[in-house]
Amino acid sequence: MSTPVHQQPGSGQQQAQWMSRPGRMSNCPPGLEYLVQLDQLLVQQKVELFEAFTDIETKNKYVIKNSLGQQCFYAYEESDLCMRVCCKSGRGMTMHIVDNGGNEVMSITRPFKCCAGCCWCANAECCSDVIRIESPPGNLIGSIHQNGSFWTPWFDVCDGDGGTVFKIKGPCCVCPGVCCTCDFPFEVLSLGPNQEPVGRISKTYAGFTKELFTNASNFSLTFPKDLDVKMKAVLLGATFLIDMMFFEDNGDD
Repeated sequence: MSTPVHQQPGSGQQQAQWMSRPGRMSNCPPGLEYLVQLDQLLVQQKVELFEAFTDIETKNKYVIKNSLGQQCFYAYEESDLCMRVCCKSGRGMTMHIVDNGGNEVMSITRPFKCCAGCCWCANAECCSDVIRIESPPGNLIGSIHQNGSFWTPWFDVCDGDGGTVFKIKGPCCVCPGVCCTCDFPFEVLSLGPNQEPVGRISKTYAGFTKELFTNASNFSLTFPKDLDVKMKAVLLGATFLIDMMFFEDNGDD
C-alpha cells in the first residue's frame, strides 16, 4: 500500500543511506523483512524549527536506522492540530511507518483517553495508555498496555491475540532535561518470577542544544536477533508510546 509521505523518503532527506531492501520472506508481514536480521534500532526524532520557535506542537517525524546508521524506515504522525495544541503529549494519534519505497508497512494507533497517563490509576481501562500496532495496516500484530503501579512505569507487551509476551519496566525517576546527560532505560523483561532482561528501550541524550530548545528525542532499541519479527515491530511501537508519555513535553519547561 502506497501512502503520501511527508519529506521522506525523497528530496527532504540529505544524503540518506538506506538499508538494502531484503527479499520477501514467509511468515513475515510485507515490509518488515528489514527487521529479521537486526538486533538493534536507532529511532531519531527530526527537529521541527517551527515548533522550536513558536512552541506550537507539530506532527512528529522520525528516522529509524540500524546499528550501522542505515535507514530502515521513516515514521510520521497523523493527528489533529486541536488535539496537539490542547492535549499535547496526551493526544491521540496514528504513526505511519513507511519503507524506502514510500509503502506503508506498519501503523501505530494511540487512542485519546482524557484520564490516561497516571500510573496510580492505570489498572482502570479508561486510565490506561494503550497503543495498537498493525502490519500491514488493518492486521493487528500486537499492543502495549500501561499497568497500574505506585511509582515505576510498567507495561504489558501483547501479541495479536492479546496474550502478554513481555513486560516493560521503566526507571523510577524520569526527569529529562538539558542538564541530565544520562540515559533513561526501559527494560524489556520475560514473564515468570525471574523476569530476565531480553531487551531495552533507552532514551539517549540528544545533545545540549537539542535538549534545551526542542522536544526531539533519540532512542536505542535492542532485542534478540531471533525474536519474532512481529514482536520486534511491537517493541518499536512501544518506543513511540514511551516518547509521547515521558519525553514529548521535555522542552516546554
